[in-house]
This record gives sequence, C-alpha cells and structure tokens, in this order.
Amino acid sequence: MPNQNSTQMTRRAFLAVGLMLFALFFGAGNLIFPAALGQRAGTNVWWAVMGFVLTGVGLPLAGVLAMGYSGCRNVQELAGRVHPLFGILFTLALYLSIGPAFAIPRTGTVSFEIAVRPFLAADAPEWAQTAFLVVFFLVTLWLSINPQKLVGRIGGILTPMLLTTIVVLIVKSLITPPGTPGSPTEAYATPAVALQQGFIDGYNTLDALASFVFGILVIEFVTQHGATTRHEVMGATMRAGMIAIGCLGVVYVFIAGLGAASVEQLGILDTGAPVLAGSARLLFGEPGALILAVIVLLACLTTSIGLVTACASYFHSQFGGLSYKGYAVAFVIISFAVGTFGLKTIISAAVPVLMFLYPLAIVLIALAFLDSRFGSRRSVYAWTVGLTLISALISGLEAANISLGAFGRFYGAHVPLHTDGLDWIFFALAGFLIGCLNRRKSTSSELITSEL
Repeated sequence: MPNQNSTQMTRRAFLAVGLMLFALFFGAGNLIFPAALGQRAGTNVWWAVMGFVLTGVGLPLAGVLAMGYSGCRNVQELAGRVHPLFGILFTLALYLSIGPAFAIPRTGTVSFEIAVRPFLAADAPEWAQTAFLVVFFLVTLWLSINPQKLVGRIGGILTPMLLTTIVVLIVKSLITPPGTPGSPTEAYATPAVALQQGFIDGYNTLDALASFVFGILVIEFVTQHGATTRHEVMGATMRAGMIAIGCLGVVYVFIAGLGAASVEQLGILDTGAPVLAGSARLLFGEPGALILAVIVLLACLTTSIGLVTACASYFHSQFGGLSYKGYAVAFVIISFAVGTFGLKTIISAAVPVLMFLYPLAIVLIALAFLDSRFGSRRSVYAWTVGLTLISALISGLEAANISLGAFGRFYGAHVPLHTDGLDWIFFALAGFLIGCLNRRKSTSSELITSEL
C-alpha cells in the first residue's frame, strides 16, 4: 500500500505541475493568434497549424527542458555562456518583451476587444478603450503591489473555467459549424507556404521566450516533489511538460479550425480577438459572448498580474535603484501607455522584435542540449550566437520596414530561406561548425565560468 500511495502521489504531482505550467503559458494570446491564423489560412489551415504548433508548442517545451538540462539558475546565466554582456542584454530584451513592451499591454487590449468592444455601439467614443485600460491596469497594480491568496484562487478556478468554455465553444462549432473554410490569403497560398508562415506566426505567442523564465519555476516544483538527480528532474519536467503542451496543442488546433470556419459569416477581421467574440455570439448568442468575455477578462487580468510581478521582481533583484513596488508602478504605467495604441498596433510592433529574438532563443535552446558534445566551450556559443545575431538583426530591421539598400537586395537574392524568415538556420550552422573547429585551438581559458 505505501508504494501504491507513493506512485499515486507522484502521478498527482506530475499532473499538478503540468497544469501549473499550462496555466503559466496559457493566456489570451494563445487564443487570438490561432484564430487569426485560421481565418487567413482558409483551406490550408491544417498546414499552417502544423507550423504554428512547432513554435507555439514544441519550442516552449524545449525551452523548459533546456533550462532543466543546462543546470542554470536563470536565463541570464544560460545566455551568459555566450558572453556576460550578452547574457544581460538578452535577458533584458526577453523580460521587456514578455513584460511592458508587448505581453502586458496585450492583456489589457485583448480584454477590451473581447470583453468590452462587442457590447459597445458602433459609434462608441475612442476614449472608451483608454478608460477601460485605466481601470484594468489600476486593478493590476493594486493586486501586484499587494499580492493576496485571492489572486491564486482566481487563477486556479479560472483556468478550468476558461478551458471548459473553449471546449464547449469548440464542440458546438463541430456540431453546427458557422461555415466552411474559404480560400487562403497570399501568405498561406500553398501548403508549403502556409507551413512556413504558421511557424513564424507561432512567434507571436511569446511562449518560447517565456519558457526560459517558467522553466526555472517548473524545476523548483519537481525538485520539491522528490526529483533529485538531473535524470529525475529531466524526466519529471518532460512528463509535466507533455501535459501542458498537450492542452495547448488541442486548443490551437481547434481554435484555428473555428477561425477558418468563421470567415463565411464574419469576414476576415484585423485580429483574433473579434473572431473569438464573434464566433461565440454566432454559436450561443449574447449569453455565450458574455460568458466568454468575463472569463477572458479575468484570464488577462491574472496573466497581467503575474507578468508585472515577474518583471518587477527581476529588475529589483538585478539592478536595484527602485523598490519592487517602484518597478511595478513603472511597468504598469508603461504598459498602459503602450496599450493605448491598440491591439493591432501592438501586434504589428512586436513582429520585428520577435523576428530578432526568436532565432537567438532557438539557438540558445539547441546549444543547451548540445553543451556536453562540445565541452561547454565559450567559443562555440560565441560563434553560433554571433553569426545568428547577424541574420536575426537583418530580419528584424526588414520586418520594421527599414531599408538596407543594395546590401538588402543582395542579401535577399543570395541567402536561402530569407524571404521565409528562416535564413538564420544557415548562419547558426556555420557558426556552430566554426566554433567547433576553433575549440581545437582554444585554451582552457575559453571554458565556461564553471570551469575557470
């Protein structure tokens, strides 16, 4: 009996950690982007979803596992294997991206688009969004500065409620679909193109970046539940991660399908938020739209609180200057200011940054797993990330519509997969090979700090 109870407790622990990880990853962005993808992909929706799942599901899991495998205490330590300065700058960019620059403002604007705008008159004043954001971020600030058990309780109840609502929405759409998928837009014109575009679209979830932060939390949880050796930590993290990504994958597939089926009655909308709100109204009328609005509002609020808390804690611990409360106030004010530009603008502004950061994040994840193969040599990290940085910078600048003149034209014409946003792969491989060859000439001084 003791052994059975112990096994049962272990399984419960895996389930608890897996659901905790899902709750960390799951936010309104995980709903609006597959919905928008479905609308634009049309009949090629399932090819696009395959690409989306690779970056929206596979990479977050890989990021979590990479943190466990690396043995690093935080993302700055992992990125610092390239160079200490790079470790600081990359971590800053990561926290700002999942914080006040994009993710936190997005929680407020998505809340408005789903929970408020569908119930306003067509001629509603422009200041309505601003007024809502004031209230939303004041509540966020209040709960972030004074954390209470209530927040955790709301989050614990909210995730099942949100999932239940989405499942009901999905089941109803399968029984009485609002329509059939239409013709794909140019960006998803063929299956191959849709697959590539879906891969890039998955960047928008920001989950691969957040996985560096969440991975540490998961490792702490699994060690508290009895995992001690690296093998045990990796095994437990993998099992918990499969629960989380399994739930995410199911949500992505069916929400994308719902988005594709909604075009017939809703048309192609600017973002995924009105797609969800409109689909809920089509399937369940006003009551369904209202229930979805309330739950998404609460989901965004708890996500906003969590991100403000994480960012304020990191900046206070690393840089000081301000108290935790001071950083929380600053990040809320910045998030409010960014949020006033609207959801569409935030999504558009994030693209260049994500085109820059994601290749670097993917390469760091890969290097973390390959670390033992090249003896943890800093030269391998530096060459691989350094060459990837060149490609990522070019892609980011072009995504921001900054002309590179003759160089840009030459680069685009001669570098494979550049137009698909995947040219960084060749730079990363070249850097890795150069780094591995160079390590033969390296001295022991080039080892990671742990070997110094």
